[in-house]
Amino acid sequence: MLAATFAAVFAALYVAHSVGDHWVQTSRQSADKGKPGWTGRLADARHVATLTATKLVVLLPVALLLDLPLTAAGLMAGLGVDAVTHWWADRRSTLARLAKACGLEGFYSLGTPAHPAAPVTATGGPAAHLGTGAYALDQAFHHLWLLVAALLITTV
Repeated sequence: MLAATFAAVFAALYVAHSVGDHWVQTSRQSADKGKPGWTGRLADARHVATLTATKLVVLLPVALLLDLPLTAAGLMAGLGVDAVTHWWADRRSTLARLAKACGLEGFYSLGTPAHPAAPVTATGGPAAHLGTGAYALDQAFHHLWLLVAALLITTV
């Protein structure tokens, strides 16, 4: 039962993360959350608040419909760890420093004009692309912490 509960919790968190990070987050939050000072901190806090609420709104019906044995303490621990780590990564400079410390500076800048092999148009301007290394590392970081959150929610 524990493994099935974990799988259901992780699946719900994963879907809710995608919805909250891409559909619920406002353009203003996205633009401002990496800015220095209180402007960035507060924008990031608003994003994480709506993201966490989205995760709860998705997870609770799943837990009720599947009769998952979750506790309030587990929910608070898992969603709390997820919120704190998400806020930290979304300040952008923090994740950029982590990427640099891991030797991933080149990958982090992939897809941006800062990358030495940035794609350009025939006129030399930046070419459109499907994503960036920064975005891929951001999502991978969040997915790791979703796993931790699901473990906490399931076992606490």
